[in-house]
Amino acid sequence: MNTTMRANDQAAASEAVLEVRGINAFYGQAHILFDLDLTVRRGEVVALLGRHGAGKSTTLKSVMGLVRPASGSVRFAGRDVAGMTPFRIARLGLGYVPEDRRIFTGLTVEENLEVGRQTSRDGAPNWTPGRLYELFPALGEMRRRRGGQMSGGEQQMLTIARTLMGNPLCLLLDEPSEGLAPVIVEQMTGIVRELKAAGVAILLSEQNMRFAEAVADRACIIEKGRIRFEGPFAELAGREDVTARYLQV
Repeated sequence: MNTTMRANDQAAASEAVLEVRGINAFYGQAHILFDLDLTVRRGEVVALLGRHGAGKSTTLKSVMGLVRPASGSVRFAGRDVAGMTPFRIARLGLGYVPEDRRIFTGLTVEENLEVGRQTSRDGAPNWTPGRLYELFPALGEMRRRRGGQMSGGEQQMLTIARTLMGNPLCLLLDEPSEGLAPVIVEQMTGIVRELKAAGVAILLSEQNMRFAEAVADRACIIEKGRIRFEGPFAELAGREDVTARYLQV
């Protein structure tokens, strides 16, 4: 590989796909997020860690437009999307996998995937049902099964696969390992790593430290709506004072 190609690859890897700056968010009169900042780059997995009620899900919902920030900016692919409706943000290439899955239980696996289909976009992997069945072999074996007849882990995989049909540049995953059997969590680890290798930027809300450590490049710890730590995951592993203060129950 020549010097120019290497420099281009490094620039692409450092490209900020998602930039959140100074957002404040409320539920009614309750102030939930306080001047929150974070960045996710192409091909990078950032784990947003914290206890229940710390503000993880609200952060993802604020990025996706499901909660409208009272102030601050959310820049996605170079465009400020704060205040935009969720469907318009999704059309720009931001994928959101909610904690409660929300698949169409009366539709088959194939039909659920078709619901999420969008056209290909520059800079993002182009996903097809066939390619997704390679990534999620279990879905390929049950492509005509209705969503309501699937296990929780299978539904979680279907939710991610359906979101990938939108060919996202960035993926928001809200507690993807919660309630799943260890063998499914292990499969999820491999899937996240493959998405990262394909260049997808991922913001992961998670409480499972072992899962987060297995997939994440950087960690952001949120507590009472404020970022208390941000740095490489390897650095967090050596900070028992931080994990004891903000993550242990």
